[in-house]
Amino acid sequence: MSVTPRSAQQTPNGVGPAGAIPPEQLVRAAGLVRSGRSYSLAAPRFPGMPLFPGHPPFQVLTFRTPQGLRAARQNLWEPTPNEVGLGAMTEIVSSSTHSGAHIDALAHMTVGEDDHWYGGCNAGEHLTDFGPSVGDAAALPSMFTRGVLIDAAAHAGVDCLPAGHAVSADDVLAAAESQGVEIGRWDVVLVRTGYMGLWPDGDRMAQHKTPGPDISAAELFAERGVVAVGSDTETFEVQPAPDPGSPSNPQPVHVRLLIEEGIYIMESLDLEALAADRVYEFLFVGLPLKISGATGSMLDPLAVI
Repeated sequence: MSVTPRSAQQTPNGVGPAGAIPPEQLVRAAGLVRSGRSYSLAAPRFPGMPLFPGHPPFQVLTFRTPQGLRAARQNLWEPTPNEVGLGAMTEIVSSSTHSGAHIDALAHMTVGEDDHWYGGCNAGEHLTDFGPSVGDAAALPSMFTRGVLIDAAAHAGVDCLPAGHAVSADDVLAAAESQGVEIGRWDVVLVRTGYMGLWPDGDRMAQHKTPGPDISAAELFAERGVVAVGSDTETFEVQPAPDPGSPSNPQPVHVRLLIEEGIYIMESLDLEALAADRVYEFLFVGLPLKISGATGSMLDPLAVI
């Protein structure tokens, strides 16, 4: 089924459909909470962690320590004397905003000779020396809505899908039916491939790069009116693309969802605990950092039941 790209409908400040979730949907999503149990969907970040090769490495650099302050005879609280020996530890975090569990801003990916992204924006008009001025992380909306887990790995009867395995629309629908859930408008849909079950063993992960939804699944998500999707891999979509089309497009799912539809994409989510407990429907809470000019935000999203 063909659908009209939402990019044809200009949205204020490049927010996308997730910025228009109606209040009644928030109320319905809150009603999914019965036990008050929550699941963090993010694994810890650390220097040397596995990352997509297009991103700089994650680093934590110490800036101040109690020993350093004492050796330098520095008192951070002057003119108040520090007679008790109060110390402090601070650090600099150097990282891509796409490190670990994260969400792509709508300006993260561009396409075409004009380097355009969602909402009619393009590099010539909307890209500054300090990042995109529209569709950047400052426009990322908070998400409080119904979440659905599609456990593609379990449905296929494996711990982790093999390298390059495409999760099709039929696979998504079959898994949803077997799990007793339906995908609806305003939902966040998370697809488990089992990849994070190998985390952080880079060698084992490399043997399974990269299963994920294909373009037919992307069409399904757009048709159902979801506001965001996510998976446990670094690229969300299957790589390499089984059908890059003509002209060739190495990431057709990102183009279809992020650029044409304004549907947010989350990656490197830890879905193992959810899957182990067979939690397929939940309240999804995602609170991005609003950083002007950034093309994404690290997340510690929650699934609450």
